[in-house]
Amino acid sequence: MNLSLNNKHAILCGSTDGIGKASALLMAQRGASLTLVARNQKKLDQTLSELSTDHRQVHFSLCADFNEPDQLKEKITNHMKVIVDQANILVNNSGGPHGGALIDAKEDEFRKAFERLLICNQIMAKAVVPSMKELGEGRIINIISTSVRQVIPGLGVSNTIRGAVAQWAKTLALELGEFGITVNNVLPGYTATNRLQSLAESKAKTMGVTTEHINEIWKNNTSLKRLGKPEEIASVVAFLASEDSSYINGHDVSVDGGRFGA
Repeated sequence: MNLSLNNKHAILCGSTDGIGKASALLMAQRGASLTLVARNQKKLDQTLSELSTDHRQVHFSLCADFNEPDQLKEKITNHMKVIVDQANILVNNSGGPHGGALIDAKEDEFRKAFERLLICNQIMAKAVVPSMKELGEGRIINIISTSVRQVIPGLGVSNTIRGAVAQWAKTLALELGEFGITVNNVLPGYTATNRLQSLAESKAKTMGVTTEHINEIWKNNTSLKRLGKPEEIASVVAFLASEDSSYINGHDVSVDGGRFGA
């Protein structure tokens, strides 16, 4: 199996925490040069210092806030000039929105989530696709959620918008396949990240129970009876970025420990 990412340049969004950071560390280990994208420069610098580097690899950071799409568009456009438009891989990954019942959500919550999770994905894709077409190959990987297959109670806005992102990606897969560019979605289940801990704390407060109780419920809703590790999701992301995934296109790939409940 050829999982090497030598001579590839990957742009990874949300790459300083959780699944995004685990993906960055693994892809650098497998030989890719990286552009890390996140909104906190201090965290970007820390993650950069942890990346594997050999004489072929050159890593960059791009500090941008996905709550500011116009700013992101300007920064990624300028960055593509710095790396001479050579980008083989794009990993779209962004957290949020906050939890809550769908009927209680304010209209502005939908607008903000749509901009962060879909509009910014579109901005990133438009920035990198020209270089992928020129190279005759490319991988666009979107880290979404198992809510695409089975909605998660208490995440009304997220369920709605992430479903739209999945359909966006599948449409893009149809349009770009002829250029050797694949577009796939990774659907993480309950994964031990700071984001999940925050959701557990919020849900526990609403239900009047402990955070540990919520985590036990989530664990028991998987056939493996445990939370996932960011590194386990990263392994699938790195595989989809590799040459050996070349005939996988337009798919939702669940990495959820056999999730069967809410």
